[in-house]
Amino acid sequence: MPQTNASIVLYHNNREQLKKVIDSFLATSLDVLLYLIDNSSTDELRDMADLDKRIIYTFNDANIGYGAGHNIAIRKSIELGIEYHVVLNPDLFFEGEIIDNIYNYMNSHPDVGNLMPKILYPNGDNQYLAKLLPTPSDWLLRRFLPAKFTQDITDKFELRYTNYTDEMNVPFLSGCFMFLRTDALKEVGLFDENIFMYMEDIDLNRRIHAQYRTIYYPDVSVYHEYERGSHKNFKLLRISIESSIKYFNKWGWFFDKERKIINDRVLKETLFYK
Repeated sequence: MPQTNASIVLYHNNREQLKKVIDSFLATSLDVLLYLIDNSSTDELRDMADLDKRIIYTFNDANIGYGAGHNIAIRKSIELGIEYHVVLNPDLFFEGEIIDNIYNYMNSHPDVGNLMPKILYPNGDNQYLAKLLPTPSDWLLRRFLPAKFTQDITDKFELRYTNYTDEMNVPFLSGCFMFLRTDALKEVGLFDENIFMYMEDIDLNRRIHAQYRTIYYPDVSVYHEYERGSHKNFKLLRISIESSIKYFNKWGWFFDKERKIINDRVLKETLFYK
């Protein structure tokens, strides 16, 4: 039986880029299965499953969303009794041993429900993807004002003052790489399929964070060819806005007592308040 499964949701992806993340994950020494969940309008990527016998391809014939796509594979992992499930973006690449490293860490830390490693740009620069829970003002100001006017807000929200050198237990970890404990998912539920894309990772990690630690783990690194699509494409911008509205409708806009408690704790633990 596999020790850890993973899934990648596809949507008309670049084959060369996709092969890099497939090869990265399958380089592990663990017994694994990798699910390719294809939300594309055609199944032209079906032959990517021919790369390795450990790959399972599913074609949806519709774009059902990022979280809903991953849920198909996560349910399979739960049904099989797999202890961990890794959510991967199709634009990642990394050394295979990091899966082994994180697997061992998770086995030694049963109180951790989700883990995200250090995320780097291909040039080696840090991506600041361990964050506080967003407030509506955080989201609006950072999304629509030039960066020079919101740098202080961003530095605090993205915990940049920590320099990302130490482990942190934070409520918002990026969905580009999620090493999930399936027991945690059985407790809190899977991705919210009402959130099509962009805020589904915050919502899921927040629910896990209420019951487990959710860890930024800088001992291993992943490279992410991050494109910030919603900043370049009007359709993706609209999806981002719709998802944000659904998120804040669910958790609260300007009144969210739990958000304040969690964010204050993280700021104190990371020595923002001295």
